[in-house]
Amino acid sequence: MTVKARTVFRCTECGAEYPKWGGRCDACGEWNTLAEEVERTATKARGTSRGRATAATTSPVAIGSVEVTRSARVSSGLRELDYVLGGGIVDGSVVLIGGEPGIGKSTLLLQVAACVARAGRRPLYVSAEESGPQVRLRAERLGDAALLVELLAETTLDEILAVARETRPDVLVVDSIQTIYSADLEGAPGNVGQVRECAARLMRYAKESGCAVFMVGHVTKGGGVAGPKTLEHIVDTVLYFEGDGSLDFRVLRATKNRFGSVDEIGVFRMTAAGLEAVENPSALFMGDGGAPSSGTAVTALIEGTRPVLVEIQALAAKAGYGTPQRVANGVDPRRLALLLAVLEKRSGIPVSQLDIFVNVAGGLRLSEPAGDLAIAAAIASSVYDVPLPAGAVFIGELGLGGEIRAVSQSERRLAEASQLGMTVAYVGSRGGAPRGGAGIRLSAHEHLGAMFGSLFRA
Repeated sequence: MTVKARTVFRCTECGAEYPKWGGRCDACGEWNTLAEEVERTATKARGTSRGRATAATTSPVAIGSVEVTRSARVSSGLRELDYVLGGGIVDGSVVLIGGEPGIGKSTLLLQVAACVARAGRRPLYVSAEESGPQVRLRAERLGDAALLVELLAETTLDEILAVARETRPDVLVVDSIQTIYSADLEGAPGNVGQVRECAARLMRYAKESGCAVFMVGHVTKGGGVAGPKTLEHIVDTVLYFEGDGSLDFRVLRATKNRFGSVDEIGVFRMTAAGLEAVENPSALFMGDGGAPSSGTAVTALIEGTRPVLVEIQALAAKAGYGTPQRVANGVDPRRLALLLAVLEKRSGIPVSQLDIFVNVAGGLRLSEPAGDLAIAAAIASSVYDVPLPAGAVFIGELGLGGEIRAVSQSERRLAEASQLGMTVAYVGSRGGAPRGGAGIRLSAHEHLGAMFGSLFRA
C-alpha cells in the first residue's frame, strides 16, 4: 500500500473541504476560515478487486479483556507542576502550555529540562524563537543543571524529528509550536494548517517513541491557545500559565488532562533564579492580614482538589458620570451584575447609582459560585463603610430571591480556613448547613437580609 499526499483547504469552523483557497466557506458562510492542510490518502494494494471487501487485519475484543498497563510517571523536579499534571510526567504524553508573552513559559520548561537532566534522564530543548545565546543567558540564571541541557535551534519540523530520533531524548521541549513549520505545506509558520500538522506529527512521534513532548503555544486576545481548537484535542494535557506582569507570582492551571484531574492549579513565584513553588497559596491570596477595612471579605474556593482562601475587595463610590461604572477584575462581569441586582432588590442596598469596583486579590480568577456571598458582603461593607468582622470567612451561593445556599465540599473549605486562623464562617443554611471544624464557629443564615442585619445593625 502506498501513501500519497495532497494539499487541501479545510474550514476551521465546520470542516468543509475545498481544492483551492477561497475567502468564504460556502458550507457555513464564515469568512477567512479556510486553512491549508496536507491530506494523505492510501491507495489500494495490488490484487484487490473493485467492490470486494478485503480481509480485516484486526478484530474487536471485549473491553474487559483489554490489558491495562499503568503509565509510568517521572517527577518533573517542580512539585507544583507535578501536582497539576496529576503526579508527574507520563512517558509518551504530549503537553501544551499556553500563556501571555513574557509570563514565564520558556523559563518553566527550561527548568523542567534542567531537572530532568539532573535526574539522569536526557532532555532536548528545541528553541525556534530564540537564538542559542539568548537561551544561554536564561540558563545561566537557572543554575548549572540548565547548562547541561542539549539545545537545538531549529524551525524545520523534519529536522527536529530527525535529530530527536537520532538522540532519543526522554523529554522533548518545543518552543514554540507556532514558529516551527513542515516542508509539506506551503503556508507560513503559525497558520492553522502548519500548527495542526506539526502538532499531529509531534504527537505521533511521542506515541511511537515514548518520549514526553512539551509544546509552548501562543495565546489569542481572548486568552485561548492560538490555532485551531483541534490542537487542544490532539494533545493529552493543556496547561495555562497565568499571572499579572506587575506581580511576581504565576498560576499554572490545567484545563485538560488525560492522566489526572482538571482545574488543578499550581502557584509559582518568579524570582531572579527562576520559578519557585509557593508552599501556601492561601496566605499569598489573602493579603497581608493587617487591620480590617471596609470592602474586604475572605472566601474559600476549591481549585481542583485544593482549597484556597482568597480575599475579595470591593469599592462603592458615588458615580461621577451619568451612568455608573461596573468594573470587575477576576470576576465575571455578568455574575457581578446579577449580584448587584440581588443586593438592590432583595436587601435594599442602594447600588444602582454607585460606581462598583470588585477585585480578586492576587490576580486569581473566581469561577465558582461559592464566592457569591463574599462578593455581596464586600460590596455591602463598602456601601455602609463598615469593616467586616476580623477572622471571618464567607462561603455561599446566592439565589435570585436573596437566599443563601450551601456549597459543595464545605468541610474542606472550613478546615483550610481554620488552619489559617479564621474564627467564624458565614455560610448558607439552604440545602443543609455544613458542620463546623475545630476552632471555627458557624454563623448560618437562610437569607442575605438576615445576615446583613446581624453584620451592619446599629
